[in-house]
Amino acid sequence: MELRAKLALLADAAKYDASCASSGSEKRDSTQGGLGSTEGMGICHAYAPDGRCISLLKLLLTNACIFDCAYCINRATSNIRRARFTVDEVVRLTLAFYRRNYIEGLFLSSGIIRSADYTMEQLIRVARTLREQHGFLGYIHLKTIPDAAPELLAEAGRWADRLSINVELPQVASLRELAPEKDLPGIHDAMGELSTHIAEAREARQTARRAAPPRFAPAGQSTQMIIGADNSTDGQILGTSDGLYKQFKLRRVYYSAYSPIPEASAALPPQPPPLLREHRLYQADWLLRFYDFTTEEILSGGEDGMLDLEADPKLAWALKHRDDFPLDLNKAPREALLRVPGLGARNVNRILEARRHSRVKLADLARLRVPLRKVAPFLVAPDHRPPPGQIDATGLRQKLLNPSAFAAAQPAQLSLAL
Repeated sequence: MELRAKLALLADAAKYDASCASSGSEKRDSTQGGLGSTEGMGICHAYAPDGRCISLLKLLLTNACIFDCAYCINRATSNIRRARFTVDEVVRLTLAFYRRNYIEGLFLSSGIIRSADYTMEQLIRVARTLREQHGFLGYIHLKTIPDAAPELLAEAGRWADRLSINVELPQVASLRELAPEKDLPGIHDAMGELSTHIAEAREARQTARRAAPPRFAPAGQSTQMIIGADNSTDGQILGTSDGLYKQFKLRRVYYSAYSPIPEASAALPPQPPPLLREHRLYQADWLLRFYDFTTEEILSGGEDGMLDLEADPKLAWALKHRDDFPLDLNKAPREALLRVPGLGARNVNRILEARRHSRVKLADLARLRVPLRKVAPFLVAPDHRPPPGQIDATGLRQKLLNPSAFAAAQPAQLSLAL
């Protein structure tokens, strides 16, 4: 098969893996010369959490696989066209795409071929060749194979900026039914190995006095869960994510809505979940990591362990806890302000800094591009006080979910700020 045909096939096959954002890496030493960079802007293939557009060459080494995961288009029994890159072909493609300024790095995954160790060895050879033989300094994300030998996982972290092992499904029973070759305890063991190496490397960098210590996956590790392939609730999914963050210090958990595949197993749903569910899970994940919410608090706004699809998780929580509002913009502590719908962590920090010098008004929030229609019912400020009884009004939810109706109901004093 020609290289161009392989590229078309294996780049398309890699689209189902969402865990490829490249934030969190560190700049490699370029004093001795080299090719590439982990910084800068480029063609959009993924967005980093800080908003940067990251261009990555995203490939599968092969879409052949000895595993037969029911939800995977590349499963062993799938009737699809197969292809496989050689190590040299992936290296040449990466360098060619970089030199044309198409990419800033490489995301490389693979089906399992022959064995976990053999597949991991091939992925490592690509990264090692790029680094050692071509001086490639750009970003590399390797999808690691959990059943591979610990020494192979350790070597992968020497060459890659980020490593990831996909959990795929949050429940042991679901994984056993839909992906019987995968073992959740084994996946956790591999994550633990990577977490230990990452922590040791970080500590060594912090205490090093002279020579730079060996690197190990400076951008950390991530994972992915498929949403809607089994009967897992949002509560179970978020509970699994929360446990992974706490136990293994993951950088990100990515959520990917299940996409129906040809000749699918009868155990799989015939229809995909609403994409809005995936979006709500990302919002809830953000609350877990940056807003000190617990999974129980986040799920308190929904029913039957599912997130509210109409309202974002923070707004749903606030509407269930109206007794906590309105808050005084100039007196409320940081942890309380973080729970105000429409106030992000960065703007909360700005508010706290501004409060050291003068009283903050609602009009000041407009300059920070805060959505005033959303925050106004939950705050008291020198130039604003919600109408009596508004926070307890039965129609507040619909007014907040319908901005045009809410705008018409606001007092005139807000018109200039809006």
